Amino acid sequence: MTDEPIELDHRRGMAAQKATSSRRLLAEVEANEQALRRRREELETHLIAAPARTWAEAAEKARYVIGLYAATLGSGDTQRHTLVAAVLADFERLAADEAAAPE
Repeated sequence: MTDEPIELDHRRGMAAQKATSSRRLLAEVEANEQALRRRREELETHLIAAPARTWAEAAEKARYVIGLYAATLGSGDTQRHTLVAAVLADFERLAADEAAAPE
């Protein structure tokens, strides 16, 4: 009798090891997706909770919504992908211009 744990993965055949590895990865991916869904719901609740007080806050909300929209676009919809990128670049440029402007 020994106090050291027995590593069962080494005693399985390659097919069984691969199946075990696949199950573990799938469980990890599912857990990550659940965590992401919870965090996304928290973010959306936060964004909905109060109206934006500044243009920068409104732009942050718009960036999020535009990102959701962009994720639904097919890879062949290059014109809309280009439009999304242009709008996001405009937000960045305008925010930088606003930050650099003297008060």
